[in-house]
Amino acid sequence: MTVDILSSIKGAQPSESVNQLFDVIKNAIPTNNNAANNVNRNCVSVNNLREDVVIESSAIEKQIILENFPNKKNGFLVVAKVIEG
Repeated sequence: MTVDILSSIKGAQPSESVNQLFDVIKNAIPTNNNAANNVNRNCVSVNNLREDVVIESSAIEKQIILENFPNKKNGFLVVAKVIEG
């Protein structure tokens, strides 16, 4: 999802985790130096990404998510539309 769409979600607030992820991506040094593969100039090495850490959401955050994605299927929230960018 684009930041524009995420920012339009009712009650959404900036997240420190998301900010940290964007900082890592912005500051990453591309590792693809092969001239034949220079079409991938926007690549980021997996080693440059932050550690995947589960952060428990507060009750209000969970409520906001459930209000914005009320449909469920097999125990998962259903997203009405997938946006590829």
